[in-house]
Amino acid sequence: MQSGAQNGRIGEVIESSTIHFVAATYELLASPPFGSLVRATTTEQGLHVYGLIYDIHTGSREPGGRAIVRGRTYTGRYLYDDEIYRAHPDLSVVLQTEFTALIVGYTLHGGLIQRLPPQPPPVHYSVYPCPNEELAAFGDHLDFLRTVLLAPGLPADELLTAAVRAIALARRDGPAYLVRVGRELARLLKDDYDRLTALLHRLRP
Repeated sequence: MQSGAQNGRIGEVIESSTIHFVAATYELLASPPFGSLVRATTTEQGLHVYGLIYDIHTGSREPGGRAIVRGRTYTGRYLYDDEIYRAHPDLSVVLQTEFTALIVGYTLHGGLIQRLPPQPPPVHYSVYPCPNEELAAFGDHLDFLRTVLLAPGLPADELLTAAVRAIALARRDGPAYLVRVGRELARLLKDDYDRLTALLHRLRP
């Protein structure tokens, strides 16, 4: 099982760039949820890169390949949902679950910096989920809000609200934290009332 053999590691980086990284999970369909904060290791022992998951994908391991229908057997019997996975254990070999994370900060020798790291995590390096304590500590700083708001080509507003709500749930001051985030968003989006209103509505407890 992943928690024992992998020591909490959920996957490894398979594609990396300045602003995001893609990781493949060791267990099929075992990605953390949309909006989750994950941490990737790097070649420098004291440098860890944080990312917010904004895309989750499961498909064929073969480049350009696609999954095929498995819900009907040769005898004409129909299989549904989890029955398909139990009847076809080979799916864990031919399929792969991947997630893409927007880089929102890094730690360097214990200090948290919410901006792009000097180098992205290397391919094949480990990715870990962030426990509640780490998630709450990450949320102490709000510089990541601007990074998410300005990120091109992804569902930025949905990602921001999912991440903020997860952080609020991990903190003892959850309701007060949402108010603090709302005030910062009001400052950042003072010229975009419609977007601000929509975000605040989604963050409402």
